[in-house]
Amino acid sequence: MQTSTMKTPASQNSNADTILTVKGLKAKVADSDKQIIRGLDLTINAGEVHAIMGPNGSGKSTLSKILAGHPDYEVTDGTVDLEVNFRQKNLLEMLPEERARNGVFLAYQYPVEIPGVSNAEFLRAAFNEICKHQGADEMDPLEFDDFLKMKLKFLGMSEAFISRAVNVDFSGGEKKRNEILQMAVLSPRLAILDETDSGLDVDSLRIVSDGVNKLRTKNNAVVLITHYQRILNYIVPDRVHVLYKGQIIKSGDKSLALQIEEQGYDALIKEHQTSQETSAGGSLQG
Repeated sequence: MQTSTMKTPASQNSNADTILTVKGLKAKVADSDKQIIRGLDLTINAGEVHAIMGPNGSGKSTLSKILAGHPDYEVTDGTVDLEVNFRQKNLLEMLPEERARNGVFLAYQYPVEIPGVSNAEFLRAAFNEICKHQGADEMDPLEFDDFLKMKLKFLGMSEAFISRAVNVDFSGGEKKRNEILQMAVLSPRLAILDETDSGLDVDSLRIVSDGVNKLRTKNNAVVLITHYQRILNYIVPDRVHVLYKGQIIKSGDKSLALQIEEQGYDALIKEHQTSQETSAGGSLQG
């Protein structure tokens, strides 16, 4: 039987440096005038973990859904480029399923249940879609069963997940671990984890974080959206960004998250507002 590494999606073998480039992104709720993202710039390189933090309503989850292609939001300005096989491609022109096939993965804050569909069936269908897109051989059920068990063992998860319906009667922690299993099977180039730590106790947080760390490589990248610093004790970010009213108002290393833990968001928001007022005053004088 062929080894699983022969069928790993080809996009994971790219050595290109920049995976995602966002410039001047503006977006609103579809069919409305409600602007959410108001001019956002972000560059993510291979091998990096970026944490996006911010108060409620700042646009964090909206950003994740826009990158995944959710129809509830409409991009009104800016560009988003995704590296695909050494070429930069316009992510905004891709349908949601095309983004997934090209290596974009979104782990939901509230994973949905799919009654009547087992994890094995769901994951094999998704995995084989990516293989078809990349011109690789698909796996038959028996071969995929071995592959899936290998991934479960790698993550330290029970084989009981295989036959269970997707997220049906799962605890909050089990749903989040199931998202990490999906990430392990699909090997995304860019994994966006939307508040993966939400609702997790300390033990579940450690298990989920351990899974994410095991899946980090020099060829992929992770965007970790969170309110709190605690998950960053386990998944150490390369960059931390603070999002406020649809804009990144400050970026830094992990120490920025510790600063937020100690001082809250208010201090950073006041600093940003003072800077904006100073800039506006200077423009008027000029």
